Amino acid sequence: MTRIYLIRHAEAEGNVFRRAHGQYDSPLTPKGYRQVEALAERFKEEKIDAVYSSDLRRTMATAGAILKYHNLTLQTTPRLREVALGVWEDCAWGNLTRDEPENMWAFNNDPDRWHTEGGEPFAEVRARLTSVLGELAERHEGQTIACFSHGMAIRSYLCSVLGVPSERIAEVPHGDNTCVALLEYTGGEPRVCWYNSNSHLASTLSTLGKQEWWKAEDCRDPFDLCIENAAASDLAGYYADCYRRCWGEIHGTEAGFDAGVYVASARRSLAQEARSVAFAAMDGRNIGVVHCDMQRGAESGAGWISLCYVEPDVRGMQVGTQLIGHAVSLFRSLGRSSLCLSVAQDNAAAQEFYKTCGFAPCGVCEGAFGLLNVMERPL
Repeated sequence: MTRIYLIRHAEAEGNVFRRAHGQYDSPLTPKGYRQVEALAERFKEEKIDAVYSSDLRRTMATAGAILKYHNLTLQTTPRLREVALGVWEDCAWGNLTRDEPENMWAFNNDPDRWHTEGGEPFAEVRARLTSVLGELAERHEGQTIACFSHGMAIRSYLCSVLGVPSERIAEVPHGDNTCVALLEYTGGEPRVCWYNSNSHLASTLSTLGKQEWWKAEDCRDPFDLCIENAAASDLAGYYADCYRRCWGEIHGTEAGFDAGVYVASARRSLAQEARSVAFAAMDGRNIGVVHCDMQRGAESGAGWISLCYVEPDVRGMQVGTQLIGHAVSLFRSLGRSSLCLSVAQDNAAAQEFYKTCGFAPCGVCEGAFGLLNVMERPL
């Protein structure tokens, strides 16, 4: 008999930026690394003979939980990857829900009916996980191994072993980041002993514990926002109004604010890159804006966020996080190596928020009324 711990990766960008990351190679979040530490403690005394993961960054980093206390070499294989999402890769879930509601429903509730250009059929996902796990079980007969994979790939595989058809996938709920399943292979046949175990995570470390979408009957998250590219005609209206209010919140006064200066800057960015100014929308209402300055920082390989503003009545509802996710996606696609922004030195809440998005203090810059803290995150 071979025992296989099948483990989902820790929290990664797609989980919090609410973007479709199948085989898009995104890294872990700061919370994700804390989840890895908790997972390491869970397996500290467990006998593990080998460790495997997909070849994507988020699984390889999560596998470090085993390597911390076990003198093993990580072995990677693309056969443990998440489902390939084709043209969906790195799209905002909110846009996909709005633009392809039936296909989005199928993805969450009957994945064998889901299809998109360049996407991998779920039957093929199940087949490759069945194949690779069966081969590893045979290779490590009589041993215990750990395999790190991805949420939908694991869920689909578990359904196949448990005999749950595609249209009843809801019977196997989504698993938390770093959740663990135990499989036993005897004579080449797998048995699911248990799955979706996240007992090593404190409530503050759970990803799904902070989200509600996975409990809904259709798995739709009302906080998955549409991220829309702004048009030049939008800049003198909503964009300028957001910048004016942001200025007033930072400086305590709107004195000195010149809308024309910032609208002109946004126009220059839009002329260079259509995605540089984007609005977050919920139920047809604009609730936030991000401006990615295409020139500032470019010589050093950095991207720069000139404005990230969220309407006061929706703060704390993942709006800012998804706007940051848009900026990360944009500048990473352009080959930038880091992302920077400035924040008022006395705005502790904003600085803590940006830290949850992977930013860290790196210096100061001159603002309209004094020094601002500069924060940076790698891409």
